[in-house]
Amino acid sequence: MAEVTLYHWEPNANSGKPMLALAEKGVPFASHYIDMLEFDQHKPEYLAVNPQGTIPAMIHGERVLTESTAIMEYVNEAFPGPDLMPADPQDRWRVRWWMKFMDQWLGPSFSMIGWCTFVGPALAKRSVEEREALIARIPLPERRVAWRKAMFAEFSDSELAESKRRVAHGVKLLEQELGKREYVASNQYSLADINIFNSTYSLPVGNPDLCGPEETPNIWRWLRTVYKRPAVQQTWALGQGRFTDRFNALMEEFADA
Repeated sequence: MAEVTLYHWEPNANSGKPMLALAEKGVPFASHYIDMLEFDQHKPEYLAVNPQGTIPAMIHGERVLTESTAIMEYVNEAFPGPDLMPADPQDRWRVRWWMKFMDQWLGPSFSMIGWCTFVGPALAKRSVEEREALIARIPLPERRVAWRKAMFAEFSDSELAESKRRVAHGVKLLEQELGKREYVASNQYSLADINIFNSTYSLPVGNPDLCGPEETPNIWRWLRTVYKRPAVQQTWALGQGRFTDRFNALMEEFADA
């Protein structure tokens, strides 16, 4: 088996998706932590791996793979281990529906709120000149726009309101779906669960008004189940800082349930 190297940030959101897929398949990998808040992803060393400057990226042999959801599908098909796609065609369709919904609609809303409440304030202490220099290094124009909004608190009230509306709607849909089956797309744990968990694992802390044992009992059951998976705990052991603190606090709560 060719050696796997994964360049990633914290185990949440996009970086967490291939990390958790590899752990579920039992694939060892060399971990390269890319500190997003230090802009490691825009330094020459990483741009030599992924010229777009986005994370995560995975090297398998001579192959360089980018885009987190596509990497997950590659991992599932390229390596032995438990299949993370159900056999039933309708269930497979449901996996892909939810991953697209997450990547294109709900995930960006979680991201915008996170940029406003965490990323932006974490970078506010840097001088204007330093922030402008960091933005100038970003390869993709659309990412420069997003980073500028985060660094200079330029997200509008209407943008934030729309993101919050989408999160509330997404939580409602997820609660309904998890009332129909054990996991999101089928009664089998799948890539859809990995994709969604990595953006919703901290809902009870970040959005206690939307998610709790009484408000969303189906999501609560699902979170408790996923938190206890060995691969999830193994993956989060690679994390650092605030996100991992949230995970560990909730893991203690779910362990007692």
